[in-house]
Amino acid sequence: MSDRTRVAVLISGRGSNLKTLIDAEQDAYEIVLVASNVEDAPGLGFARAAGIPVFAKSHRGLERAEFDALIDAQLRGHDVEAVALAGYMRILSEGFVAGWAGRMVNIHPSLLPLYKGLDTHARAIEAGDHFAGCSVHIVTAGLDEGPVIAQARVPIMPWDTPDTLSARVLIEEHRLYPRALAALTRSL
Repeated sequence: MSDRTRVAVLISGRGSNLKTLIDAEQDAYEIVLVASNVEDAPGLGFARAAGIPVFAKSHRGLERAEFDALIDAQLRGHDVEAVALAGYMRILSEGFVAGWAGRMVNIHPSLLPLYKGLDTHARAIEAGDHFAGCSVHIVTAGLDEGPVIAQARVPIMPWDTPDTLSARVLIEEHRLYPRALAALTRSL
């Protein structure tokens, strides 16, 4: 029997952070499920290639709590102990968040509490900030409001565009997220 924490990763898109979490999998955690609200999310290919079970179903036509109950049933059916959001582009219901309180993390492309939500890189550039970055935080009911457990800073260069800044921040996301997830799972 493994002492590693059983983790599910929720995605909606390309899955670059998922791939990083899979590649960095270590003694602290084991990814046992990847779930997506986008049936053909490109990132699901990383899970399938690694032999990780996949659950993919569109949320369209379902109430938020109803869809979250489907995801929750999958998580519980795979004996998941912690959840990592990696580009999961859905606001979660309060009931779902409460059921995973203290055991669910998200990576967000800003130095929280700055720039919650979308368009973080453009907003940092427009504000004249000297630094951008990424944050791993505990998921709470408020959008990107949970306690920050790790951050990485990236200087904003005078020539940066949202795309160039995003690319540099993503490199730091890939370094930060596996370490932060490992730290969380060791503490459970």
